[in-house]
Amino acid sequence: MKSAELRQKSEGELKSELTALLKAQFSLRMQHATGQLAKTSEINRVRKDIARVRTILAQKAA
Repeated sequence: MKSAELRQKSEGELKSELTALLKAQFSLRMQHATGQLAKTSEINRVRKDIARVRTILAQKAA
């Protein structure tokens, strides 16, 4: 997800997006631990998306 798209969202939408990403990260970690994850690059993509959302939330709070 691009940061320009995230900046257009409201704070509530960003928080729900963050929750969804954290759940996706957990799911990917469990799949990786059990050997069911085919694309391990998805873990890094989700981690970076989480960081983007948290950064924009911090910028909006300031």
